[in-house]
Amino acid sequence: MGNGTLDGAVVAVAGAGGPAGRAALLRLAEAGATVVGADNDPQKLAEAVDAARYAHGGATVTGETVDLLDLACAKDWAARIEKDHGRVDGLVHLVGGWRGSRSFTATDLADWDLLEKLLVRTVQHTSLAFHEALQRSDRGRYVLISAAGATRPTAGNAAYSAAKAAAEAWTLALADHFRKAEGEQGPASAAAILVVKALVHDAMRAERPDAKFAGFTDVRDLAEAVAGVWDKPAAEVNGNRLWLTEKP
Repeated sequence: MGNGTLDGAVVAVAGAGGPAGRAALLRLAEAGATVVGADNDPQKLAEAVDAARYAHGGATVTGETVDLLDLACAKDWAARIEKDHGRVDGLVHLVGGWRGSRSFTATDLADWDLLEKLLVRTVQHTSLAFHEALQRSDRGRYVLISAAGATRPTAGNAAYSAAKAAAEAWTLALADHFRKAEGEQGPASAAAILVVKALVHDAMRAERPDAKFAGFTDVRDLAEAVAGVWDKPAAEVNGNRLWLTEKP
């Protein structure tokens, strides 16, 4: 079952209960990683974990309900993973959320209050919680999923795009930390950003069979790209935006 650099790796997935998280658990388990998922929805998380275990018999896939809006909880989660498995080789950040408006002037700042928590605060907490363990790894990766709107915001997506841009900036600062920590020899660990226009999955296609979803990235393709971050040298992906859609 295992292959490549993920075979034997220990990877945490934040936001594992959603469609993208489910696909990531499946792909990482297929690659031979021990996968530890977290989500705030216990039922969806359990379903995602069971699906990965069923698809890949013998894979070690577990799930835990973690409040990633609480820094202490995030740090405890990271410490438990390293204690239980001896290492942490990755954190994949898939915590999502979206709010938009008809126009810029119709923006509801309550949307920002929500998105700042989901898209920014959880990035802050997971990166602060996991960076030391990732730096100790010989293949540590912090992977953020972002959106093209962070680079070219639209009028009706001001809050969402601003939150994504903030999450990217925070992740790039982590990348700089990894770069400086290793000095001239270059980073052994990396923080990378995968950029999509939007995500699509089978349930969305079933609900809207006539929709084209132009430029959208299927969650299975996203999961493949997530796994691919480990296939490249840390210096090649650290601090980089890896585009899965056309650059705006």
